[in-house]
Amino acid sequence: MKTSPSRRAKAGYISTLLVLSTGSILSILTLYAYRAAIAAQAVQAQVQMRVDYSEKEEAILRSIVAIAPNRAIRAMQSGSNVTAVSNPLRWQDIFTESLVLANARTAISGQLITSMGYLNLRTANAGDSALNVPSRIFAAIAPETGYVSAGINRSLGTGYPVPLTTNDATVAARDLTYPIISNAKQYGALAQAGVDLPVATYPNFNLMNYPNINFGYAKPGDKFVAKRNWWAFSVDVADHDDDKTYLARVKRNFVLSIYEIPSQLAISASSFMSLGQFAGGTAWQNVTISGGIFAGKAEVLGNTAINALASRRSMSLSSGTTIGGQSFVNSPFTPGVREAYQVTSGAFFPVSQSSESGRSAFIPINRGAAYFDRFDPVENATESNSLSPTSWNSYSIGANQCAMRLDVTGVESATNNTPTSLRFSYLLANGNRATREMPLKSGILAPLTPDYVFRAYEEHTASGRTGKFDFGSQIVDVAYGYGSKFYFKRAQTGVVTFNNSNFGDPWVSQSKEGYSCPSAPFEIKNLASGQKCVAIYPERFPAFLAMIGAALPGPAPGVAPIVGYPYNNSLVINVDYSTTGLNNAVTYKPRIPCTVSDYGVALKECANLASFTKGFSLVTNLRLYIGDDFNTTIGTPPPGYTPAGTYYPPCSLFAPEKRYGVDVDPFSVVLGGQIGSLASESAATAIRPLDSKNMSGTAMTAANITVNLRPITHPADLPPITMMNWLVILEERRKEFVGY
Repeated sequence: MKTSPSRRAKAGYISTLLVLSTGSILSILTLYAYRAAIAAQAVQAQVQMRVDYSEKEEAILRSIVAIAPNRAIRAMQSGSNVTAVSNPLRWQDIFTESLVLANARTAISGQLITSMGYLNLRTANAGDSALNVPSRIFAAIAPETGYVSAGINRSLGTGYPVPLTTNDATVAARDLTYPIISNAKQYGALAQAGVDLPVATYPNFNLMNYPNINFGYAKPGDKFVAKRNWWAFSVDVADHDDDKTYLARVKRNFVLSIYEIPSQLAISASSFMSLGQFAGGTAWQNVTISGGIFAGKAEVLGNTAINALASRRSMSLSSGTTIGGQSFVNSPFTPGVREAYQVTSGAFFPVSQSSESGRSAFIPINRGAAYFDRFDPVENATESNSLSPTSWNSYSIGANQCAMRLDVTGVESATNNTPTSLRFSYLLANGNRATREMPLKSGILAPLTPDYVFRAYEEHTASGRTGKFDFGSQIVDVAYGYGSKFYFKRAQTGVVTFNNSNFGDPWVSQSKEGYSCPSAPFEIKNLASGQKCVAIYPERFPAFLAMIGAALPGPAPGVAPIVGYPYNNSLVINVDYSTTGLNNAVTYKPRIPCTVSDYGVALKECANLASFTKGFSLVTNLRLYIGDDFNTTIGTPPPGYTPAGTYYPPCSLFAPEKRYGVDVDPFSVVLGGQIGSLASESAATAIRPLDSKNMSGTAMTAANITVNLRPITHPADLPPITMMNWLVILEERRKEFVGY
């Protein structure tokens, strides 16, 4: 076997230096790439953490908006100044609860995990936190300490609202711990730069700019009447765990505001309202409405034109509806509709719901039927020991706010509910309250009140005494008797003879005397239909109040109010059913809806209310019959009043039902001013705010109803009693925008 010689390849070599150098370079490049990747991952993690924290904060802030007004209400309620009750109302607890409500402590809630249906689910998210030290998240604005800086009694500086003022040291101290709403907080000198009108004249409600939110109770930047309570604080959720995350964030400063807004729109009610048609289906006619309309829930029917419409819950619009000159083929809340309108027109969108603004809430203070009734033992129970000196019932129930009170306190019998006695309560100039018991029958024995003046001795022909006194055209109440036993007659004029045959004999064998006083501006009167009514004559009140030494209805025309001086410019009329219990056979609780078995209130002699220079309000839980022209005499505007046009004293009437006419059914009615309702927005049947009935209960025809409604644009136009709303807004105070 033969073999060939082997062939050898060319020899090569390996450079150790080159291999090491190349490996080192590649390793270094890998390390740089790895470090860059790690750095990028860290940046991404920081960015994601910042996003997560921002989203958590937004959820927390929205929760604060939902919680704070509820706690403010509870701080006004009876017994809230008891430790077990007051602790949950503290800012500390409000903030802590907001963390729970926002689910800020976990990346995913246990409820959501359960709903997903995964067994033995494990999460790799290490970002969950106990967030159990709220003082590391929420803080007052430096250099102040605590949880909030309250907007009261001192300025917080540029970029913050002007503060309110209080002389109540307890309110000032508690406002740092609790959200306090109180009539004791007013505008003082510190606030003058931030409101439009003199704070000395308008300390309670002033004129200011409406905030920049989508909810259109007014247009952003437009003037509206309100009082702004506010609290400032900083938020940084990341600060709680920055020793672990090494994430440094700038604290965000916020202002939580609760605007107290008296109802001031042409039509404003937290009710389910039907607009555009009367109950019979006839379209509105002769109807002019300036400004916007607010409803809890609304439906607009027919070919109806409205300037602006805002609601809390929902609204339905007919195809013929135009709002702000716009018709809507699709829902006005379809995404993009608002934005397109604002881009093309440059104007504020005229349709809005409160849910459209993320960090705001609109809360109508609506107590329903309780608003009319001082004697409801459940809804209007006596309150004491509240954190706020302004109790919730006194704040939210119009009947409690009235200076004058007129109560039916007695009736004929269980089968005859004709009133036999009234009780009239009023304010004195020093702020104290006085009460007069007023019998209505000549056969009632009672002592005289101090305002009765002697007029004549008992008629006694044997001695030549006639017992007569001529009162001419003056309307007086007269009394006949002696000592503590008198018989009475109401609303007498001309010649009155004081003898037994005219009055009866209150004290047999005793020589008697005759007395008189100006007639009270109220009496019991039957309608043409026979229904019994408490008749009220507002034009008679000024002279009557002056005669009995009471505070007057208002300052002299053109004269500024006296600080601390009360005014008898509001009246509540109720039936006192409290002494013998609900629905008893003697004085029972009036029913709502009203029935013919209940009393009514007949309003007469009410055209000229110029003497009520601070306005006039009437509240009753009885059916109200308006028998004369109401507030049609021009008054003298207060000093500094600027709105153009004719000025009338600001007035309000609150009753569960109104009708027109006392002696006869009127042919037509003309309505002006503002209209509201205390019905519920959850009611199945919508209220129709412009529907009108005459005395007999027949609906008035559309052609005979003329309506001219306008909004209130000045606090001098607010009546003594009004419905209240709260607008809650949480705004960020950003340095680049406000410059602090």
